[in-house]
Amino acid sequence: MGARKGERRIICENRRARWEFELTDHLEAGMILMGSEVKSIRNRNAHLSEAWVGFEGGKPVLMKAHIAPYLQATHICHEPDRPRPLLLHQNEVEMLREAVRERGLTVVPLALLIDGPWIKLQIAIGRGRKTHDKRHALREADDKREMARALAQR
Repeated sequence: MGARKGERRIICENRRARWEFELTDHLEAGMILMGSEVKSIRNRNAHLSEAWVGFEGGKPVLMKAHIAPYLQATHICHEPDRPRPLLLHQNEVEMLREAVRERGLTVVPLALLIDGPWIKLQIAIGRGRKTHDKRHALREADDKREMARALAQR
């Protein structure tokens, strides 16, 4: 039942992030978790829909990610929406902090995944899309769909 070495499983995705943001640099970060959080994530009881990455004391922290309490845990269980510190190399932390501070970008969580025995968080640097950008993306998707449909009919 456990994850094999090299096996990657996506637990949850933040699909809205790809729609709301224009994403550039992608990274994978580890997280500091409690045991009951790990069990709950392995049972697919996590959501990233409201989550965002901020900085506390110069360190990146995952905020508002909901990890449901593990039902079989003892009376000592985790808080579902607590801030969770991320594990990144110092140069990656500096890159993220500079992007947020100087260029006015946002660090967006994309997916929570299991990579062998580890739980990883995929994050990206993104710029918020305007309404007209979203409409343009919709139009492009519709055009691609129509072209594929026309080619299939031929």
